[in-house]
This record gives sequence, structure tokens and C-alpha cells, in this order.
Amino acid sequence: MARIAGVNIPKEKRFVISLTYIYGIGRTTAEKICKKLKIDLALRTHQVSEDKLVQVRALLEKEYPVLEGDLRRRVVGDIKRLIDLSCYRGIRHVKKLPVRGQRTHTNAKTRKGRGVAIANKKKAVK
Repeated sequence: MARIAGVNIPKEKRFVISLTYIYGIGRTTAEKICKKLKIDLALRTHQVSEDKLVQVRALLEKEYPVLEGDLRRRVVGDIKRLIDLSCYRGIRHVKKLPVRGQRTHTNAKTRKGRGVAIANKKKAVK
């Protein structure tokens, strides 16, 4: 397995897809990196030469300095800051509700989780 930015990337997948295993790099960014370094998009990771991997590592350090752990810490810190400010978005994070204005009456199952049934109220006996 090749190791880039502290992540073991799979060697049997296409190199473009393997780059997306790094937190902070998606398909578009991975394709830009490959085009910049003239790496064929159809190549598998184990087919990419070692000097190309070194070039990829250098490019990531130069152009994308905030990846993996640093980026995760930054995202968590940003959410924590919103919660500490008690702003609307922070409160939505605390309540585990959609943050960006989506409706909650229907939908929002991903954020809210599965519905929990509430037991029927016992009827008074006369």
C-alpha cells in the first residue's frame, strides 16, 4: 500500500479513486492533481511509479497544507465555536437537527435518526 499524507491508500483501485481516501480530497481535486502531474486517470495505484508518488506528496504539502487530521480538527473546532456562541447553527448542532435550513416535519431522517414510538397514554378506568 502506498502511503500519502499519513493515509494508506489502496493499491488495487484506480489512483484517482485512491486519492479520495485522504480526508479533504474529493474526486474533482484528485482529478486536478492527476492532470497537473500528467498521471493517467486509468492507472491503478500499484502501477504509478515511486517518483510520481513523491511528486504527489510534494504537491499536497505545497498546495493543500490542511488535510487529514488538521482538517478534521479545524472542522470540529469550527462546530465547537458555533456551539459556544449559542448561535442558531450551534443550537441546531446540539439538538442534532439539520443546520442549513432543511425542513424537519418530514425528511431529515439522516440527521435525526430513526423514529422512536411513543407508548399510548393509559385510559382512565371509571
